[in-house]
Amino acid sequence: MSRVPGWFGRIGAGLTEVGERLDARRAAAEKDDEIDEIVKDEAAGTDSSSASLRGAPPEGPVVRVRPDPATAVPWGMRVAAEAGWRLLVLAGTVWVLMRVISAVQLVVLAFVSALLITALLQPTVARLRRYGFPRGLATALTAILGFVIMGLVGWFVVWQVMENINNLADQIQDGIDELQRWLLNSPFHVTEDQIKDIAKSLREAVGANTEEITSAGLEGVTVIVEALTGILLTMFSTLFLLYDGKRIWEWTLKLVPAAARPGVAGAGPRAWRTLTAYVRGTVIVALIDAIFIGLGIFFLDVPMAVPLAVFIFLGAFIPLVGAVISGALAVVVALVTQGVFTAVMTLAVVLAVQQIEGHILQPFILGRAVRVHPLAVVLSVAAGGMVAGIGGAVVAVPLVAVTNTVVGYLRSHSREAALRYAPGPHGSTAATASPPPEDTPPPA
Repeated sequence: MSRVPGWFGRIGAGLTEVGERLDARRAAAEKDDEIDEIVKDEAAGTDSSSASLRGAPPEGPVVRVRPDPATAVPWGMRVAAEAGWRLLVLAGTVWVLMRVISAVQLVVLAFVSALLITALLQPTVARLRRYGFPRGLATALTAILGFVIMGLVGWFVVWQVMENINNLADQIQDGIDELQRWLLNSPFHVTEDQIKDIAKSLREAVGANTEEITSAGLEGVTVIVEALTGILLTMFSTLFLLYDGKRIWEWTLKLVPAAARPGVAGAGPRAWRTLTAYVRGTVIVALIDAIFIGLGIFFLDVPMAVPLAVFIFLGAFIPLVGAVISGALAVVVALVTQGVFTAVMTLAVVLAVQQIEGHILQPFILGRAVRVHPLAVVLSVAAGGMVAGIGGAVVAVPLVAVTNTVVGYLRSHSREAALRYAPGPHGSTAATASPPPEDTPPPA
């Protein structure tokens, strides 16, 4: 029992010591608060004294700061402005590019024609290589055979036209006379004097424009020289593309920045497959059109059926527009040479074959790889014709098809690259996203 007072004494001493420590801390905190108040008062006095020295009142109305002009513009207007100047830069780039292309139009058309011919002949070179032919010999045989066939087709067309031109002129004159008699007996009440006045006006127009016709004939010599130059450039480019196309593509890839090189390297073969499918499919469709329409107008006894069939074959390379023009020419020749009934029958044959081509042959032969919307076809043909004439109209649609393939592949490639380099899931998301180990039993 004597130890109990000792314990109480120790507890009392401990409590006293704790109380003293708390009092010391409280006093130190109060002293710090007093020092902070003194510092604030001195700072306020200094601000007021400096304000009085500057002559400004210590207290006055609050002046609102104007916002940044960029933040004052609405968000939609800022987005439109950002997109607008970028579109202006792109439009300027396209304009400069078109000016450059128009300056070297002959070279560009020759190279594009060489690409189309190469896409048509390259499978033959590959087949000969599989049969064991050397690359040079396979290229030479394919190129010579292809150019000989093209030359024979052109020569045959010219020969047929020259052989039948006199007969055609007589038939056209007979057709005009028959049309004149029909107009005199038609319900339009056309008189013979009116017909003579129209013929006189046409003769006067031709006589007044004799100088222009002569200058056009002189310009035709320049056109022939340019055409021969373009043919030689096309043949030369085709030979090198057939022989060394892979190395040329590899050298072109070196000009592309390293960051974009994988995407371009993957888009190139796909674009070439699209171009090859388009050229081969168009040739097959054009042959079918020319054969069946040519047979139809041949059995209808329309003169120059073979040259008209060749013209229909060439017109098929200009989608929509070429078919309309070549079919209209066949109908006109049938009208002025054989009469209205033969013209109507020719029109029926042309429409039937073209409907079969548009709804059966093209979807089956060309497939989805080169499918282009009809509106895009019309706009591209019109733009190509305005920029580079007939050659631009011919290359417009394959250019659009290849561009569609390249853009689609680059979009998917960039999406896959973004997913590949995206950061992986963390925490509970990673645990739920990762597959369970093989030895872990499935949850019950």
